[in-house]
Amino acid sequence: MNTTIDSLTLDVPDVDAARSFYTEAFGLGDRLRFRTADAATAGFRGYTLSLVVSQPANVRALVDAAVGAGATVIKPVAKSLWGVGGTVQAPDGAIWKIATSAKKDSAPPRRAVDEIVLLLGADDVVASKTFYAERGIPVGKSFGRSYVQFDTGASPIGLGLYRHASLAKDAGVPAEGSGSHRITINGVLGAAVDPDGFVWAPVAVTA
Repeated sequence: MNTTIDSLTLDVPDVDAARSFYTEAFGLGDRLRFRTADAATAGFRGYTLSLVVSQPANVRALVDAAVGAGATVIKPVAKSLWGVGGTVQAPDGAIWKIATSAKKDSAPPRRAVDEIVLLLGADDVVASKTFYAERGIPVGKSFGRSYVQFDTGASPIGLGLYRHASLAKDAGVPAEGSGSHRITINGVLGAAVDPDGFVWAPVAVTA
């Protein structure tokens, strides 16, 4: 297998409702999988998912679609020094940031996603970076104890580390949280658990 992350499994209270929401909101297909689970969780789950798009109109189209499907706005779409973005929380509790580095539109709006990125909040970024690097996931960019972007090659889902408190601040939520992350990463590490408790599982092979 050449893919670092093949897909993500979200623990949700209702699989059919979650599948309906994500189809209507983002249309990510089989990159998202769902499992009924009721493991205790409270507050910030320690990760965010980012959808990187090509222009501001696509940010607005995706945020509007998510809100129309039942998401809650955490940060309204707004311009910043780095581009345009907004953050929403899905009905299952997952936090999604939709963003572009472009400042102007160059085409009609589309719900088109260029990249999916999973950002994990780390208590110790260096220790978590070492965990992944020692297991064969190369580091693409690293900014000391603050942020790491891994080189995931042709993987459909990117991977990064951010200090836990900084990730929560970027998402617009309090950093406090406990219990299950309610996410499983399906990819190259197979069965593994990282220093922050994020669970990896083998990619399911279907006939």
